[in-house]
Amino acid sequence: MNNNKKPELLIPAGSLDILKIAVLYGADAVYIGGDMYGLRAKAHNFSPAEMKEGVEFAHLHGKKVYVTANITAHNDDLPGVKEYFKELADIGPDALIISDPGVFMAAKENCPDIDIHVSTQSNNVNYDTFRFWHKQGATRVVTARELSMAEIAEIRKNIPDELEIETFIHGAMCISYSGRCLLSNYFTGRDANLGACTHPCRWKYYVMEEKRPGEYLPVYENERGTYIFNSKDLCMIEHIADLCEAGIDSFKIEGRMKTALYVANVARVYRMAIDDYYTDPALYEERIPFYRSELEKGTYRQFTTGFFYGKPTHDTQIYDSNTYIRNYTYLGTISTSNEAGLYGFEQKNKFCVNDEIEIMRCDGNTYKVKVLRMTDEDGNDIESCPHPGQKIFIDVGMELKEYDLMSISEK
Repeated sequence: MNNNKKPELLIPAGSLDILKIAVLYGADAVYIGGDMYGLRAKAHNFSPAEMKEGVEFAHLHGKKVYVTANITAHNDDLPGVKEYFKELADIGPDALIISDPGVFMAAKENCPDIDIHVSTQSNNVNYDTFRFWHKQGATRVVTARELSMAEIAEIRKNIPDELEIETFIHGAMCISYSGRCLLSNYFTGRDANLGACTHPCRWKYYVMEEKRPGEYLPVYENERGTYIFNSKDLCMIEHIADLCEAGIDSFKIEGRMKTALYVANVARVYRMAIDDYYTDPALYEERIPFYRSELEKGTYRQFTTGFFYGKPTHDTQIYDSNTYIRNYTYLGTISTSNEAGLYGFEQKNKFCVNDEIEIMRCDGNTYKVKVLRMTDEDGNDIESCPHPGQKIFIDVGMELKEYDLMSISEK
């Protein structure tokens, strides 16, 4: 059993609503992006007003918020970065996640009271790099995803105790070294290092022989070609003990562009696993099949342990498809109730009266219920809700609560 303090569970949020879900479903901290200077430009992201509300909500619940500003900045970016940090100084997040040394300097100058965490984009693969950033004033460094468990443990032994280690333990993997990819910029002009990645690692590729132009040959002997850069998703739910023993301070989940259902499910499962391990390691080991089955309710691309136990082999790639496995579809999050005793939400995907759906609750419980009645916002009875974004009210035969999440099995 690891006698160190319980590691932080760090959950992504691409919007204010999802931040609240992450906080309520088990996160110790949430990382978010503003309108600019983060590496998820296609996420909804946060306006200054939303960021302020999100920080206040998290702090009210005893949780932390970290803001990403981890682009590789060009000259033209620097004036805007400095002004952005002045805004953040007033908003008061708990830390900034930064990769670029120039941006790091701007953060120190304009946000002297906010901690700085060094992003995985900085290629942090050895303990001297960690020491370097500590001397610059960083309080935490995020490991590169190319590190093994043994390498992380060695870093822990060779850095100051107060310097924290953050490590990705679940989510999508990038084919490029620490995510520093040039493919997107080359193919489409959209720079991954400025937050606009088009994910060319998920595309299908063929080869063409120089003297036979136009004749495309599959890289793998399959008539459909192959997705040669398409990695499986990282999942370390079965290895919490090893992660704790390695001395990792923060367990980070990837996914600032994922749905509320994904965020809630992953946060809840890892919350249970960490708490169970620190309560009784035997209990944690006994419940591993349950954690795994719960994680498989979300979207994923098959699972791998990445680099943690050695260099990945061909088995860590998916060659025949670039699509997610999706066992459940997100329907919406309960937000209100009406005088008729029905519960309201904004529809995300279609379902019907008499469908069996699941209610996920932040206390860890899940309920299977039948949809008994459905109305539109004006109280008119309807049999289904086919329009995304529509305000819907339902009766499922039980009391529902704000932030209950609804989903339906695809099986």
